Amino acid sequence: MSFLEKPAPGSLLLDDTVPLTAMIEASQSLQSHTEYIIRVQRGVSLDNSWQPVDKNMNPFLCPPLQVCGITLPLPPKKLIGNMDREFIAERQRGLQTYLDTITQHPLLCSSLPVKKFLDPNNYSANYTEIALQQVSMFFRSDPKWEVLEPLRDMGWRIRKKYFLVKSKEQTKERYLLSWVDLGPDKFLSDKDLQSAIKLLTSLSIPYLCPLLFSSTSESSALLIRPFSEKGSLRDHICKVKPRESYLKKYCNPKKSQGLELPHIKLYGRQILEGLKLLHDAGIFFGHLHTSNVLVDDGVCRLMDVENGMLGVPSALRPAFTQFRKINTTESIDVFCFGHLLYEMTYGRPPDSVPIEQYPPAPSTAVVSVLQSILSTEACKSGMPTVSALMQTPLFSDVQLQRSEKLQIKVPGRLKEALKAAKESLEKRLQEEQRLLHQHRRLTRAQSHHCSEEEKKKRKILARKVSTHQQGFFVPSSGSGASSPPTCPSSPTPPSTTGTSVRLSLQLSL
Repeated sequence: MSFLEKPAPGSLLLDDTVPLTAMIEASQSLQSHTEYIIRVQRGVSLDNSWQPVDKNMNPFLCPPLQVCGITLPLPPKKLIGNMDREFIAERQRGLQTYLDTITQHPLLCSSLPVKKFLDPNNYSANYTEIALQQVSMFFRSDPKWEVLEPLRDMGWRIRKKYFLVKSKEQTKERYLLSWVDLGPDKFLSDKDLQSAIKLLTSLSIPYLCPLLFSSTSESSALLIRPFSEKGSLRDHICKVKPRESYLKKYCNPKKSQGLELPHIKLYGRQILEGLKLLHDAGIFFGHLHTSNVLVDDGVCRLMDVENGMLGVPSALRPAFTQFRKINTTESIDVFCFGHLLYEMTYGRPPDSVPIEQYPPAPSTAVVSVLQSILSTEACKSGMPTVSALMQTPLFSDVQLQRSEKLQIKVPGRLKEALKAAKESLEKRLQEEQRLLHQHRRLTRAQSHHCSEEEKKKRKILARKVSTHQQGFFVPSSGSGASSPPTCPSSPTPPSTTGTSVRLSLQLSL
């Protein structure tokens, strides 16, 4: 859905975090080249699949993805003998490996070039131009702000665009404007959403990044906050420039490095304090990662707290959807904190979860906390609470600058609306987890049924059944006449015709 469209009543907006898979079904030779026919599927439902219109994979995605710094396994072409059947089959296998690499990479799979190729019906719009038009139209009615430049590809979200703006009242200051489409997890009414965003705009809390201005419509939202030239916590870990493309910054950072133990302890405790503030106020987040944390004068501030209210899916949704015990907004935040702590420790996010073996860490206390969140046992039995994490040896002795108790005061009516929206969000997650669990059980059953061991068992069983059936046939000498085989449990009277019984064709075979 574009920024200009109004969602249809009762329609479910597209979740961009649902993974796309692509399978080459066949190939066909034309005059001078070969076309590969691809089947694309969203999620686990076989019903939600299609064939992209463009089947020519030769120019597929290479130029837009060259900035990522990753060597992609695109198989080479061949000028002479390119129509040879063996070469076509070999190249098809190579292209399938290339597709698997891209669709399974955590950053490349969500990039616009990949989405646009695999799903052109939903990703062909020029989102930057649309967002710029909408922002320009808004600023005509509010001349206080002025757009300086678009910050292209600064974030990974396709339906969220960033602009550098300034206030005409403070011309030297620079601010970050973000324009985002509302997502499928938006369960607040338009009126309640406006009240919730207005509440965030009024907050002045050390662990939350201030929101200076906000405006929401029926399909999108505009938000303005301070712009940090130092970038996010991830920029600090990867040692990159904040304004560069996120694919260039994060796909294969050359200088990334984990933080020292004092910073891990301090930043981790401050982030937990911010999460506890939100949880105590009934505000659901679900979008904690190092790119959504700013470090300002040694204090960590959470960004994009409004994402949960806007219904935007979490970046880690494909990961925590795998575990049915991670089914509340609080447990999602703790799961995300585990990823963030891993990245602060080792300088990179985990390749996959659960994790049983950890590289050497600055302290065993760090590994202990990671195990309580990212281990197989934790993912199966449930996440610890934020308060429990704050009491662990890693964070309990951290001295914070502010000793007064912080609190977010939420009006009663808005608190009830947030509670109902939170329950609806969790219900959608739990239903998705249930369907995924069913699909995995079915897949395991099919895989087990088709395994070589099971095939051997079925052959042995078939032989036993055949041998058992053959024992029911009673061969005897006599004339060539035959009668149907009889079962001992259902005896028939002896024949009075003098004919004899001989083995059936089944037995002779």
